[in-house]
Amino acid sequence: MIRISTRKSAMRAERGDRAGPNGTLVIFSAGDFAFNLYWQAISLYLLFYYIDALALPPATAGLVFMIGAIWDGAADFLAGAAAERMRLSYRRLVGWGALPLGLTFVAMFSVPTGAAAFALATQMMFRTVYAFTNIPYAAWTTRVAQTSRDRSLVAGLRMGFGSAAGALVALLLPWLVARTGSYGVASAILAVVAVPLLAIMAWRVPEPTPSAAPAERLAIWSGLAVLARNRAFVVLNVASAAGGAATALTSQSVLYFFRYVLQDAPGGPRALAAMAVSSLVAVPLWTALARTRGARTAWLGAGVLALIVPAVFALTGSPGSTATAAFLLAMQAAFVGFALAAWTLLPDTIDWGEAQSGKRVEALAFGTYALMQKIALAGTGFAIGLIYQANDFVAGAVQGPASLYAIRWLMLAGPALLIAAMLAAVLAIPLRRDTMASLKRA
Repeated sequence: MIRISTRKSAMRAERGDRAGPNGTLVIFSAGDFAFNLYWQAISLYLLFYYIDALALPPATAGLVFMIGAIWDGAADFLAGAAAERMRLSYRRLVGWGALPLGLTFVAMFSVPTGAAAFALATQMMFRTVYAFTNIPYAAWTTRVAQTSRDRSLVAGLRMGFGSAAGALVALLLPWLVARTGSYGVASAILAVVAVPLLAIMAWRVPEPTPSAAPAERLAIWSGLAVLARNRAFVVLNVASAAGGAATALTSQSVLYFFRYVLQDAPGGPRALAAMAVSSLVAVPLWTALARTRGARTAWLGAGVLALIVPAVFALTGSPGSTATAAFLLAMQAAFVGFALAAWTLLPDTIDWGEAQSGKRVEALAFGTYALMQKIALAGTGFAIGLIYQANDFVAGAVQGPASLYAIRWLMLAGPALLIAAMLAAVLAIPLRRDTMASLKRA
């Protein structure tokens, strides 16, 4: 049973009801547009900014990125643990965190040239605030959407808004940097859009709370023990980490591949923007498949596609910009399927674990899940910097054969191996299309 615990919550619920249940889900999902203005800027441009704008050595840039990403995961875990243990309001954490999040984002892209320590400090500040804002938003999903079908819809809407933000960032950020001459000013313009959007979303969307009987407040270690016994949750984490690392390895290679392998520097941002548009096209297709055939089936289909595409691309020999763009569009369509399926199944694994153990671990589960993903992303960023430097990469210079070879195969072979591991894990997930419905009937 779900109830609204206070009069103010009831008023917010009434505002949500006037928008209609699907309207509330749309407003809630729009928050991912704001979060992805930040996240896509980090995913697509932060490592590039460190190497090409701050002139940090590639290995140093990779190390800074890795430390920041590992801390990001730790902050995600701490945010989930705090929200779980202290029963903090998801809505208030998002609303109050909107402005600090924007300010720290601007600081992260306002670092003096060569200042590696300053780059790390500002990145860690941003990632801390991001964690304490984004993890509550993600955990909020379990309350806003109560069924697997609604969760598939929310995941699809969030992916759509995130893809739109990705397209905007891919094109707009380099354009703003070129016009203003400053990453700091460019990032401030993005923050001006994101801050009010998050604040409005937090004000408009109600936050249902569990039934009148307060749930048992598990100690953090007890909650982790419950999660460790949740087979669905554990295997989902393995699959998501491998899929997320494959996605990051591909997307973070794009700018280097176009600039140094294809000698087409302007083509990189255009390809990233086109990849975001590809996501927008693919999201409804994967959403429909997940809602009709199950999220696990959609994930397996996306994984098979992601193995076929690089194999075909590798056989083309020396592709040009057009063939490379086509390869990236197809890969991005598959990556969207990974993410949509994972975000659909994550709340289901929480319900599944509660059905198995009788204990519900909610925010801590999202924080732990995020920690695992960030560790995978941290390793990806570090691997890129380390491999580039080991193969004599020099930013802004004509690259030698070893460097070009590393850029090409890091974008092809690395993701393929990770995707194969991901598929093995997806096959082991014990959730099927009707699993949750059967548990609820029982």
